[in-house]
Amino acid sequence: MSLSRRKFLQGLATTSAASVIGPGLLLQVAHASDTNTPAADAPGIWKVSGSHWGAFRARIYNGQVAEIKPLEFDKNPTDMLNGIKGLIYSPSRVRYPMVRLDWLKKNKYSGETRGNNRFVRVTWDEALDLFYQELQRVQKDYGPWALHAGQTGWRETGQFQSCTSHMQRAVGMHGNFIKKVGDYSTGAGQTILPYVLGSTEVYAQATTWSTILKDCKTLIWWSNDPIKNSQVGWQCETHGSYAYYEQLKQKVADGKIRMISVDPVVSKSQQYFNCEHQYVNPQTDVPFMLAIAHTLYKEDLYDKQFLEMYTLGFNEFLPYLLGTGKDKIAKTPEWAEPICGVKADAIREFARNLVKDRTMLMFGWAVQRQQHGEQPYWMGAVLASMLGQIGLPGGGVSYSHFYSGVGLPFSTAAGPGGFPRNVDEGQQPIWNNTDFKGYSSTIPVARWIDAIMEPGKKIQYNGSDVVLPDIKMMVFSGCNPWNHHQQRNRMKEAFRKLQTVVNIDYTWTPTCRFSDIVLPACTQFERSDLDQYGTYSTSGILAMHKLVDPLYQSKTDFQIFTELTERFGKSKQYTRGMTEMQWIEQLYNDCRKANKDKHEMPEFSQFWQQGLVAFPTDQTYVSHAAFREDPEINSLGTPSGFIEIYSRKIARYNYEHCQGHPMWFEKEERSHGGPKSNKFPFWLQSCHPNKRLHSQMCDSEDFRNTYAVKGHEPVYINPDDAKKKGIKDGDIVRVFNDRGQLLAGAVLSSHYPTGVIRIEEGAWFGPLNNDIGAIDTYGDPNTLTIDIPTSELAQATSANTVVVDFEKYTGEVPPVTSFSGPIYVS
Repeated sequence: MSLSRRKFLQGLATTSAASVIGPGLLLQVAHASDTNTPAADAPGIWKVSGSHWGAFRARIYNGQVAEIKPLEFDKNPTDMLNGIKGLIYSPSRVRYPMVRLDWLKKNKYSGETRGNNRFVRVTWDEALDLFYQELQRVQKDYGPWALHAGQTGWRETGQFQSCTSHMQRAVGMHGNFIKKVGDYSTGAGQTILPYVLGSTEVYAQATTWSTILKDCKTLIWWSNDPIKNSQVGWQCETHGSYAYYEQLKQKVADGKIRMISVDPVVSKSQQYFNCEHQYVNPQTDVPFMLAIAHTLYKEDLYDKQFLEMYTLGFNEFLPYLLGTGKDKIAKTPEWAEPICGVKADAIREFARNLVKDRTMLMFGWAVQRQQHGEQPYWMGAVLASMLGQIGLPGGGVSYSHFYSGVGLPFSTAAGPGGFPRNVDEGQQPIWNNTDFKGYSSTIPVARWIDAIMEPGKKIQYNGSDVVLPDIKMMVFSGCNPWNHHQQRNRMKEAFRKLQTVVNIDYTWTPTCRFSDIVLPACTQFERSDLDQYGTYSTSGILAMHKLVDPLYQSKTDFQIFTELTERFGKSKQYTRGMTEMQWIEQLYNDCRKANKDKHEMPEFSQFWQQGLVAFPTDQTYVSHAAFREDPEINSLGTPSGFIEIYSRKIARYNYEHCQGHPMWFEKEERSHGGPKSNKFPFWLQSCHPNKRLHSQMCDSEDFRNTYAVKGHEPVYINPDDAKKKGIKDGDIVRVFNDRGQLLAGAVLSSHYPTGVIRIEEGAWFGPLNNDIGAIDTYGDPNTLTIDIPTSELAQATSANTVVVDFEKYTGEVPPVTSFSGPIYVS
């Protein structure tokens, strides 16, 4: 998508917009046929801003957001833009600084009632004083090993007001703390792929869609649902991918590209593309892949020359594949059939189809969020290597073609920087204690609950020993770990052991419920900022105009942490003596300077008025092409420089659950004949939601009501499974296992096979009471998921390793407690 300044200004040319951008910049009246163009006669003024859900215009009338319209360049806007007003005016807003009652009453350090949601309203000064006093106490009485401020998760868009940067910079100016490595989205993938392909791959630019549409003949979506997931982006999303999806759909219809969706369910993407479906039993992709590899080898369909020139370790892998190694089991299609649920002959035919022409494997992220999640990504690279098309246009393997516009043509422009996360060079924190008492200062992101429950425990991580710290205090900002972590009742037990939890957020998330000090931040729509338009395409720089003043007593992150750092004499260092708008202007000017030789950018004042600076997006890319052209000069980042089918480095770690080559490991629990399936016969899929960004927008009340079932999160069930349990569409269902129980609203659909149900992650946890095991009243799937690592290598989340049962709920349905905010106590 190439955006010209002239075309952008044409879209701004309305009477309402004139008061925002200035009449001197208006070039032409917008076309009346453009349905995204704001109505000229609507009362109020229009302002430009952006979000994870796309850029938009907001009509402001009487100091309120009256209307949201997608920016006219967005030809495929998501309907989630309709939820933005509900975010700003959510009944779940954090309105005032709050402190948990029992934390105050019982000398501050009581955790046994944490989660009872009883809070006292305090002033900003009182709340910030308590925050500072707790930082002081923990550093003085314990040390940096007792403070965890290494949060993870998404945040609101905007380069300057990024919540993690503000929190960690301010807290870091006071003292050192425990940090994290990795993330929940791609923890297993980003750890294994550097050993195999030399980079994390999951966040890398990948082959552009124009090349794929031209050269690819067989496209395999493997646990990948781009039509659903491309609605959101890390930075302001352009939705440019959908134009290519439309072309791809036509090519599939015309028979020019064969597309197969490998997935237990009929995904939104499969429905859109009307493509073929290859069912596979949940969590059994690796046996399916191994059998494909066995067929390619036995039928001499693999590319020997590619393996010889570009890879290492295929001969070390063969004994396992052929059954001549230790386990003496050949990974034949007959071996795989009862595990993966695909007939042996169908596996052979699938393998043969892969070699008929140019083939590309596109993996999603859900398949690596399971126990042994490293293995399917590793085995996917092995299959692509056997096909021999890595580095060719329209061929090879991808792990990111659904995320934030990966695959769009891109510009050569530099994007804007952000507010610095770390303490400035040459400065020292107030408590410059670097003695972590033998604990690790950085831990795998998904092992923080383990640290609280088992401090001092030594675990393996990516070739190193990690000693879990004895955490006493945690600080979160714009982050909702009571969404993205697993096993809620175990989290309840862990949080009772903590002394102090501080949370800064704009809405009363489940994390607020389990905090002690809660500070109200404003939404991104109540402050000014700037953002990159297009995470990977860098289509432009977008102004994010403040739409309304901060509601209630909320403040910007910059204000909050400036006031905190004032308490220990670091505010001038924190702000560098600049205001919020001065910071935004500097970030823009730094970007302008970086682009001066490639892309002309106007002065800041003009940019701020017009709302967008556009860059030409004319660059294309083929993944691994340079490596294929010359693997010696353009070697990969692996230890050998080549694709490593067998990793000597990993083999030397001597890990039980991740060895020297990809393997099939049975899961701790698995449906369709696997462990625990007799007691809990259904696999629970908790994928990224269709109508939210993780947990963001779950509190947007009117928008939530467009998909909720009688006020509950939907649970998608096969009609045959529902019929056996006497469940009809719209019934309230209790879903349960040994870890917990929840209520959800039944939606019957044949898109889900028997033995599989879906509850999308991001549903807000709302326990009936504070007891361990209390039923979740809204439908959070992490009430049921298991908190175990993928393996010793990545120590990542295993959210998709979960089996459950369900039944029709026949009792009096309790009220949903997720969105009502705190219980105010005087």
